[in-house]
Amino acid sequence: MPESKKTLKIFGIASFLNDFGADLIFPLWPIFLTTVLGANMAILGFIDGLGEAVVAISQAISGYISDKTKKRKIFIWLGYTFAGLSRIGYALVSTWQFIIPFRVLDRFGKMRGAPRDAVIADISNDHDRGRNFGYLRMMDNLGAVCGVIFTILFFKYLGYEKLFLIAAIPSLIGAFLIFHFTKESTLHSKFESPFLKVPFRELDPNLKRYLLLSAIFSLASFSYSFLLIYAGKFGFAVTAIPVLYLLYNAVASGVSIPFGKMADRVGRKPVLFLAFLFWLLSCLLSIYLQNSIAIITTFVLYGLHLGAIEPVQRALVSELSLPDHRASTLGNFQMVIGLAALPASVIAGILWDTINITAPFYFSAALTLVAMGMLLLVKEKRETL
Repeated sequence: MPESKKTLKIFGIASFLNDFGADLIFPLWPIFLTTVLGANMAILGFIDGLGEAVVAISQAISGYISDKTKKRKIFIWLGYTFAGLSRIGYALVSTWQFIIPFRVLDRFGKMRGAPRDAVIADISNDHDRGRNFGYLRMMDNLGAVCGVIFTILFFKYLGYEKLFLIAAIPSLIGAFLIFHFTKESTLHSKFESPFLKVPFRELDPNLKRYLLLSAIFSLASFSYSFLLIYAGKFGFAVTAIPVLYLLYNAVASGVSIPFGKMADRVGRKPVLFLAFLFWLLSCLLSIYLQNSIAIITTFVLYGLHLGAIEPVQRALVSELSLPDHRASTLGNFQMVIGLAALPASVIAGILWDTINITAPFYFSAALTLVAMGMLLLVKEKRETL
């Protein structure tokens, strides 16, 4: 097997394992915080937003150091290790205040993202990059689906503490696989970070436009926790919430590769526009229709949104960046959208608590329309054979 295919396969297995462990927890996360640890919606939004901000900063730092040291692998296996250790911490806490450092450790483990994405971009070309990112996202979501099924079947026998301890094991196995079965890629070019060394005005104008619209959209796309709590407010029992989480992850897993292939064939922008449209429709359904069918449809649309946006936006950013600076660029891209995610979830929580539960969806829909308009101004830059 060629080394590039082996690397992609190991990355996929590790992603599957990590998301399997993570999604033993995530379907229960908002319920655990609000009913077991006593957090309100503003606190839930703060903790979720803080987690995304930590993701942003960790990926920017890891991307910068990865390009500077010409090393990718250490950030990937160490990131999975942090994720596993954090879940042991989740099993030990008794109040929401004490969960914050473990949440930070968990999200800091996302430092693996930019170096890993840079490796995938490096071993791909413009005609299979979307498919390769789609494969990785499919494995992420497939792991999530299996994790949720496990939670649905065994939570009543295990409870929170044992379930969280079990969740640590797959991520630690993934770290072991990355450490022992992948090779460090060799980067020969001189390091020069485009974000930290080159003035912003010298970046590709399309990259700057895409960064700006992504930041605006990130302010619109609050945490999935709000969708789960919303469903609970309109008749879905606590035991049914993980099923909705399973639904959107199954949809995202099923469409990631098709959307990636579509982006390779017709371009990144049409698929990204669809991704924004799916999110907009989910917001509109949440505003105007509060019934079981509408809520289930909302989660299907959310899965379509994730399956379309996550592999394709990484492919676009990697193509608008210089090849030797991809980890830095991807890391700083994640930093931009992650830092915007902190106020997004905080604002959503405040709007929920102080106005009503549909207010966050109005706010989100308006910003999504702005981002969709700005996407029309971005031009792709792809090599042709």
